[in-house]
Amino acid sequence: MPEVEIGMRVNGRSRRASVPARLTLADYLREDCGLTGTHLGCEHGVCGACSVLMDGEAVRACLVFAVQADGADITTIEGIASPDGTLSPLQDAFREHHGLQCGFCTPGFIVSATAFLREHPDPTDDQIREGLSGNLCRCTGYQGIINAVRAAAATKET
Repeated sequence: MPEVEIGMRVNGRSRRASVPARLTLADYLREDCGLTGTHLGCEHGVCGACSVLMDGEAVRACLVFAVQADGADITTIEGIASPDGTLSPLQDAFREHHGLQCGFCTPGFIVSATAFLREHPDPTDDQIREGLSGNLCRCTGYQGIINAVRAAAATKET
């Protein structure tokens, strides 16, 4: 299979690679970049575990080919915290409000909620539920997640 040259910014760092045309962005991030926080769940775009920000928009990295991200600015869960490791207010709220249990879905929820809160800085609980309805969790029952997003929104920072 022929390879294609791509270039993108991943978590603020320029990356260039030669990749197979059908390599998914999720596999590129995990295998080529070593960013394993982008989890692969269903690999059909249903669960949201692989969510990343592409030019500020939440996308399912399992449904995007790496070549489609050529020239894009990608933010993974590893890029949400400050460079010194300080958690974002949203990450801190997930920890404080028990918005995670096993943690498998957490990166996708945090990435999706980051994009959601940029568009809805003062959401209602119903808006939070609707905004995160594309992310699935099998452990928490969602209330801790909703509480965490609400708490993060109250800080007016994401």
